Amino acid sequence: MPNVPEPLVEYKHICKLMGNTFEFTVVANDEKWANEKIRNAVDEIKRIEQLLTTFDDNSQTNQVNRMAGIAPVPVDREVFELIKRSLKISGVTDGAFDITYGSIDKRLWNFDRNMTSLPDAETARQTVRLINYRNVLLDEQAGTVMLKEKGMRIGFGGIGKGYAADMAKNLLVKEGVHSGIVNASGDLVAWGKQANGKPWTIGIAHPDNARSAFSTLNISDLAIATSGNYEKYVLIDGKKYSHTINPKTGLPVTGIKSVTIISPYAEIADAMATPVMVMGVKAGIGLINQIEHLGCIIVDDNNKIYTTKNIQLT
Repeated sequence: MPNVPEPLVEYKHICKLMGNTFEFTVVANDEKWANEKIRNAVDEIKRIEQLLTTFDDNSQTNQVNRMAGIAPVPVDREVFELIKRSLKISGVTDGAFDITYGSIDKRLWNFDRNMTSLPDAETARQTVRLINYRNVLLDEQAGTVMLKEKGMRIGFGGIGKGYAADMAKNLLVKEGVHSGIVNASGDLVAWGKQANGKPWTIGIAHPDNARSAFSTLNISDLAIATSGNYEKYVLIDGKKYSHTINPKTGLPVTGIKSVTIISPYAEIADAMATPVMVMGVKAGIGLINQIEHLGCIIVDDNNKIYTTKNIQLT
């Protein structure tokens, strides 16, 4: 009798990495093999976390932050290139995305639900005065990074999860995983097909009820990331203020409930979701429409849905 191949199964593993819940899905016909591949992907994300974390004094990120205004710091090429790409995104979004957000004064913005008023405009501006991506100085030859002003801090909260998801996916593909998903707390990348041969699809969460979807999208061989104010916000005088801060004004973003970005790379999807929230509907949609291979869905405060010209919602 001819050997009948085992049926394909979706093997899943959930764990906490980079302070977030990561879910790995690998389509395979051998459980042991699938679990080994997932273990390798977890190790890859742990490796990246060590480089980028701000919770470890010895991480390269913290070494750069410690020497702000003092001296350049040599970093791994991988970190150097990630910073370089981050600065490029800052340029494209006119500073709405900025990895130097780490210098924001946390005492003002703790987003504790007891907040009853916003700070005045001048105080808010003071809290973001050190946020300026143009003051990140890169030396290509020496492979060093320097923050120009004392007190400046970089952080990869807006791009790190997406980068890690891409790197885990690349490793899995290299090791022979033809289909799978790496989901970094909602920033996810999918490739290939489900075990049943159908494309991967995702529900776009409704901003007023994260558990229900208002639409589904085909996401095989794509990445998707959503930024929204439905998880963290404060209510002041009946108005909802997002935990997303405009890096130019120091004040919270209003007007948009959620932004979903679709891209070939999780890093780009992750990095572009927040700046579109900061820029607002018109400028955000306008920007994404100009960038090839990117799509965007925005839900405003009145639940009106806007999409870029290349998105067809089902």
